[in-house]
Amino acid sequence: MSEPLVIRCRENGPLLVSGAVRILDHQGNEFPIPAGKDTVALCRCGHSKNKPFCDGSHRSSGFQAAELAKA
Repeated sequence: MSEPLVIRCRENGPLLVSGAVRILDHQGNEFPIPAGKDTVALCRCGHSKNKPFCDGSHRSSGFQAAELAKA
């Protein structure tokens, strides 16, 4: 069995997706993922100029999110 896909919520930052993944837009077109990248950062602040990928804009936009899973 293959390893499960892991999505990690960064405090006040992007979603980090680790593992083999394909990212598609609403029409089914695939976003290219750079070769050799095993982790992709996805924007969740809404301010990235490279959506759906994170460009670090959360740092200057005041984005705050610190969800915690129930233990």
